Amino acid sequence: MKSQITETPRVEEGKVFAERLNGLAASVGCLALIGAYLTTGQIIPGFV
Repeated sequence: MKSQITETPRVEEGKVFAERLNGLAASVGCLALIGAYLTTGQIIPGFV
């Protein structure tokens, strides 16, 4: 029986950084939405 060694594909560091930055931006956006709702009672302040 022959054993095969398979390598896991590596993800480029730039893509990992971009995904983390995207996740951080999404988290900040969600916090801003919650903060705006708590302070004004509207989901989009100033928009009916």
